[in-house]
Amino acid sequence: MLIAGLLFACMNICVKLVSHLPTMEVVFFRSVLGLILTYALLKRKQIPLFGNNKVLLSLRGVAGCLGLVGSFYTLQHIPLASAVTINYLSPFFTAVLGIFIARQPLRPQQYLYFIMAIAGVALLKGFDTSISTFDLLIGLSAALFAGIAYNIISKLKTSEHPLVIIFYFPMITFPVAGIYSYFHWVNPTGLDWVILLLVGIFTQGAQYYMTRSYQQANLGRVASLNYLGVIYAILFGYLVFGEQLGLYALLGIVLILVAVVLNLRVRAS
Repeated sequence: MLIAGLLFACMNICVKLVSHLPTMEVVFFRSVLGLILTYALLKRKQIPLFGNNKVLLSLRGVAGCLGLVGSFYTLQHIPLASAVTINYLSPFFTAVLGIFIARQPLRPQQYLYFIMAIAGVALLKGFDTSISTFDLLIGLSAALFAGIAYNIISKLKTSEHPLVIIFYFPMITFPVAGIYSYFHWVNPTGLDWVILLLVGIFTQGAQYYMTRSYQQANLGRVASLNYLGVIYAILFGYLVFGEQLGLYALLGIVLILVAVVLNLRVRAS
């Protein structure tokens, strides 16, 4: 999980390094590699590409696409640590939406954790002038769509192969991002091509090590390690981009992380 977190942090850095390129263009390059690799794995294992429940699978793909676009947008437009922290709010949306989608009720203490997270967002937004209301809403929307995607995956886990669920994500993202990029194309130059390739490589590597971690260790223990990504983001944001967070912004980040980890421990128990 530590390796996965480091690779995700490297992916975040690469996305921010190409902030001069349109977000959808970066998403397009990210989806190309994912589509090729997943398709190759499905064909090698002789698994039918399109699964059984095509409606839910398509909805998972749409939600994942919107979540990825919003996530990359925030990485490009606001400080790295703040963007990563906002993206980590997805477990709250997963839990709340789970009441209606997966029929999983909340425990009383989870409402307290939600209030803590909201307070953390208020501190982060209110005292960080580099975050506009629009950017914050995009980040929160990304976390919301990620929560929708996770709930749909939960409903599909007994009827669809994991690779099929993964395949629908780039399959839908690729044409959506491709069509937009065709009309708003900004030609990458020099190192941009290498960085865009690294976005895909780091993501695939991170997902591999994260999956191995979940397969081989206690879920509750390794899930918390995932949030060390914020520490990576604060460190790399300072070293690579010269970003310095104020005291209240740091307090907001800490409050959000504590609330998210406590919420995850409730759900894992």
